[in-house]
Amino acid sequence: MSFVSWQFVLFFALVLLGLRIARSRTSRQLLLLVASCIFYASGTPVHLLVLAVPAVVDFICALRIAESDNREVRRRWLVLSVASNLGLLAYFKYADFFVGTIASLSGASVATLGIALPIGISFFTFKTLSYTIDVYRGEIPPCRSWRQYALFVSFFPELVAGPIVRASVFLPQLARELEPSWQRAAVGAQVILLGLTKKLLIADRLALFADPVFATPQGYSAGTIAWAVVAYSLQIYCDFSGYSDMAIGVARIIGFDLPENFNMPYLARSVTEFWRRWHITLSQWLRDYLYIPLGGNRRGRARTYVNLMLTMLLGGLWHGARWNFVLWGLIHGVALAVHKLVGERRSVTVKAAESRTTSVPMTILSWAATYLTVCLAWIFFRAPTLSNATYMLRKLAGFELGGAVWHFLPLFELLPLVILAHVAGVMIARNAARPSDALVVRPSAISGPYAVLPRAGFVSAFVLTVWIGVLFLFAPLHTSPFIYFQF
Repeated sequence: MSFVSWQFVLFFALVLLGLRIARSRTSRQLLLLVASCIFYASGTPVHLLVLAVPAVVDFICALRIAESDNREVRRRWLVLSVASNLGLLAYFKYADFFVGTIASLSGASVATLGIALPIGISFFTFKTLSYTIDVYRGEIPPCRSWRQYALFVSFFPELVAGPIVRASVFLPQLARELEPSWQRAAVGAQVILLGLTKKLLIADRLALFADPVFATPQGYSAGTIAWAVVAYSLQIYCDFSGYSDMAIGVARIIGFDLPENFNMPYLARSVTEFWRRWHITLSQWLRDYLYIPLGGNRRGRARTYVNLMLTMLLGGLWHGARWNFVLWGLIHGVALAVHKLVGERRSVTVKAAESRTTSVPMTILSWAATYLTVCLAWIFFRAPTLSNATYMLRKLAGFELGGAVWHFLPLFELLPLVILAHVAGVMIARNAARPSDALVVRPSAISGPYAVLPRAGFVSAFVLTVWIGVLFLFAPLHTSPFIYFQF
């Protein structure tokens, strides 16, 4: 069930009605748990059994970890939790990949298993992994209510494509009454509208250009391929951040505040800064549960670079069982290591290097280099095969000539609007004070799009009404699935 469907509108309306009628916090939590199961089962009902595994296994493991003072016993329960979550990922997401790789290396003809991937498995397994690890580290107490823990695992707004919400953020909010209010609904509706605009007016329109070019790059000129890469960079940003906005808005109306997941990443002046702005909850997860446990930067310079590249390689593999994703992660890992090396040679920390005053030409050069690196990596991320990706690179480098020229007018109409939106976001964020009723859970300063919201009053109501009208008039008749549904 997609957010961009009338089925979801009806489903969400019934959920809000039920929350309004329910008389106790316990009954509202139970209602949300049932609704989350219905939401997930609307795709493939049998995959509810997959969702039930971490909801049961990790709940028990966390309790056993907290009850024991024996380090070895605690470690065994943690290993069981980690093994069950990674086992689910390995079977559903990577079994066919490993079988195909072994077959290609050995030259044998082996049929793949044809395993159907449960939607959102990468997200909810990372959520539950962080929970048991945090309990093991003593950072949070275990949840002793299975109803509440199951709701944390299955909460439908962010279940299938994030943000990756940690138990330390979600579980304390269950103490709220979770009774919908007009104030929360007004704020949440505006954020949902922001996400719908990104998805329908920008991402889905750019998909009409990017998808055919990436599918058959042999038929297009180098210039068309270059613009298709730019279009895809905007498509995936507006598609994924649009989903995150809608998830944040839906959860806000229900009564939960989810963490921010994007902060205008294409304004980054280094790949390090890009990952502080792009898919923030995944970046923080990889840092806290993979990079730091590997040793971070505590075991020497060479090991730091290895840890960065290994973290991003695994981050790429998390996205999917294809060598394209591994190369995408490798490009980002190398870029992170190079940026850290340059910072060290200048005898300054990366953070200080990014925050110090630089000349305008150097700022533009840093931004351009970062954006070009990110776009280079997007070619491997989006291309359906490695051969398509390498052909696109050869054509961009001038080794392959010819092809049709396609001037996709909507791209040149939308690009200035996206640039203006970023400029406005930066200006508003610099001048806006943090609102007392924070829109999302933020790790740092207020970000651009959210600095504008919430807004109230007649002028705001008029603008929103016009906004909705424009959305209905210019949105495509047929929407494409959210890109991150496949992960």
